[in-house]
Amino acid sequence: MRHHKRRIGLLSGISALAVTAVMGHAGAFAAETAAASTPAAAPADQIQEVVVTADKVGLIEKKPTSTVFGLNKSLLETPRSATFVSDTTLDRYGITSIDKLVEISPSSYTASFYGVSGSLNVRGTLAEDYFEGFKRVENRGTYSTPIGDASEVQVVRGPPNPIMGSGKVGGLLNFIPKTAKDTGAYLTAPTGEIDITGGSYNKKEFSAQGGAPVSIGPVQGGVYGFLDVDDSHSYYHGIYPKKQTAEVSGDFNLPDGWTTSFQGMVYHSDGDVQTAGWNRITQDLIDNGTYITGRNVSPLLVDSNGDGKIDVNEAAGKGQYGFFTNALGSLTCYYYGCTNSLHQLNTGVGTAQLSPRTVDISSADFSRTTTYTTYFNVAKKLTDTSGIKFELFYDDLNNERFVSYGFPASYQTYVTEGRATYNFAFNFLDDIVKTKSFVGASYRYTDAHLRESFNSGIIALDRRDLVNGPSATDIIASPFETINGQPGWPWDIDIHSNIRNAGLFFTTDIAVLDKLDVIVGAREDNYNVSSNDLGVLSFDSTHAHSDHSKATYNVSVSYKLPYGFIPYYTYDQAAALELDQASDLQPGTIAKGANSWISASYLSEAGVKFSEFNSTLVGSVSAYRQTRTQLVQGGPGAPSSIQGTLSKGVEFELRYLATKNISFTYAGDIQHTEVKGPDSAFVDIPPSAQGVSGVDGYGGVYSATISALPGRGGDYAYSIIPHSVNSLYGTYTSDMHDWGRAGATFGMTHVSKTSMVIQDPVVYPAYWLATLSGFYQHGPYTVSANIDNLFDKRYFTPSEDATYENVAALPGVGREWRVTLKRKF
Repeated sequence: MRHHKRRIGLLSGISALAVTAVMGHAGAFAAETAAASTPAAAPADQIQEVVVTADKVGLIEKKPTSTVFGLNKSLLETPRSATFVSDTTLDRYGITSIDKLVEISPSSYTASFYGVSGSLNVRGTLAEDYFEGFKRVENRGTYSTPIGDASEVQVVRGPPNPIMGSGKVGGLLNFIPKTAKDTGAYLTAPTGEIDITGGSYNKKEFSAQGGAPVSIGPVQGGVYGFLDVDDSHSYYHGIYPKKQTAEVSGDFNLPDGWTTSFQGMVYHSDGDVQTAGWNRITQDLIDNGTYITGRNVSPLLVDSNGDGKIDVNEAAGKGQYGFFTNALGSLTCYYYGCTNSLHQLNTGVGTAQLSPRTVDISSADFSRTTTYTTYFNVAKKLTDTSGIKFELFYDDLNNERFVSYGFPASYQTYVTEGRATYNFAFNFLDDIVKTKSFVGASYRYTDAHLRESFNSGIIALDRRDLVNGPSATDIIASPFETINGQPGWPWDIDIHSNIRNAGLFFTTDIAVLDKLDVIVGAREDNYNVSSNDLGVLSFDSTHAHSDHSKATYNVSVSYKLPYGFIPYYTYDQAAALELDQASDLQPGTIAKGANSWISASYLSEAGVKFSEFNSTLVGSVSAYRQTRTQLVQGGPGAPSSIQGTLSKGVEFELRYLATKNISFTYAGDIQHTEVKGPDSAFVDIPPSAQGVSGVDGYGGVYSATISALPGRGGDYAYSIIPHSVNSLYGTYTSDMHDWGRAGATFGMTHVSKTSMVIQDPVVYPAYWLATLSGFYQHGPYTVSANIDNLFDKRYFTPSEDATYENVAALPGVGREWRVTLKRKF
């Protein structure tokens, strides 16, 4: 508790220093900006929309958005914590993946889901991915979410608005692609850009984008396209991700007041291979890089046909299924002091220094992903205060992967969704009371097919010696190959789910005297779900069907105080389906009743937003308390379980245009997330947790239900998420001169310590990371350079997957650099 108070004090001190600096230096620049952008001084208790001409980094919001509540409101006036990041900010800060959003967005630290940046953690739990306000197919670590074509990336801390459908309170990431109407007006002339990037670890990337106005009779509008090809190696040996993204969009004004727009995106990747990172985790390994080497060589597990792997016949009787008595020959142990000849390292035992670039991977590993995403809308303004909008969405995921220590998977899923929304506004009592509202309906259909195998229980993450590399008895055959006319391994789980979701929704925004603002929204969803499991080793129900309805709502209140301050409070009661990695619902979860497959979550949040010095300083402070659930995969030998969590925290965000050339951002959070016990998740644990040395245990696997572990029978801290994260960045951008212009951004992020969740855990130390980027622009050409982890700090990211969060950690990426040449047309 004493250390927690120190962190709060330190953060408060940083905030106080920042505010002091702001007050000391803002006057002249604020007056200059006000004279340039505001026709007359506004009263102290009113907030005007201001166009800030000196925002060269894209920090200040340009136009209101409907993402948070479904009604157009500026972030300043939105009673909810959210961070919007423009394409300019992404470029200046060198943010190329979603896990780097922590540099500018509070509560966005993301643990490693096998080294693949699929989804954010927001407020300590997994967030959901959206495209133009529509929920995409689940992506916990299937592929790296592309953001190169983003006009804006929106991080909302809280549930989706009623239009967007059901969802959990933790948060979401909404991707807004570039279009021909990014600034609110259509392009007036063709435009384009070509980028070529090279860098460390054989970085090679090419992208092109461009748009043009379109005029066909009475139809006016524009089209925009984007293409990116990334053929690079990576910091980690043996991982060579190749990615291609193509996107096209169109926006048009049609006759009779109708408008329409569409977006289509195709993404493909090869080599986005999952890795647990390091195994055989000890404190000595984390602190000093000292790794325990050695292999298990035993006549009980032999590659008899010499094909370099263990197939289903060679592994017969060595898995844990049916061997819960821990008989000799089982790789898995469940009781204290258990060991056998398959567990013991008996060849090459010793120690060695392990490079952070060496991770758990083999040449047999692969991951192939293709996604297709489309969005279409047509809208009409009926009167000055009303309009209708129809939207359609489609998202398709096809992924096949193989992780050679024993986890193959295949996901084929598509979702379709349609919406109809009617917007209207009324004013009362001589405009003392103003209202804006919408009502609507939606229908969403999901067809999900998930196939996974835990290789009948012979997954033993610690069995592979990372120093000496993969061997025949730690590479497991997969269902994707044929051996003697049969699959190398059958699918343990083969789930096909159909989900039908019909919903009705509304929201009303009531403003009184342009000061008090009350927002009330609600949604009613009916779910019709069915699921079948045709796998060879199902541990739960193999077929289930259910039909259930669930209501959710939100209430928010804010008040405009003098001098640009707006305090607010919001309460949300949300609900969402407990979807697995392919957006499927497991039959066993459905069979347990609606309270299992539809989980409720709650959010209570209070805060203050502010805009000072003519909108050159904007920010927020918020405090929250949320309860929500998350699906935990059962892993070998157990069905999945629903894990309850409670999170509390305080968040800080500042964006400051100090002068017309200098700007700063600060994002910080203090949080505590705990898992509500008893936790029935079935997880792997280190041999030491069962009183066995690494040498006597690393050849096998030790597993337990968390609630059965010492000190974990009740609630416990979710310590893979740090208690505090702080990011401070500064940018300088010159004026335009005859020689062109230049700029640089420097910043640092501090992450407090994390650890395993078991008692007496291995601790991953706190760390600082620094980033430096710069650019030079002359005419149509721009050269930019970025250096991540500038001082080459060594750090670790815990595993996000509950199964391995106590036995694996990913070494952080060391220093990386890249240089990009851009040519605009």
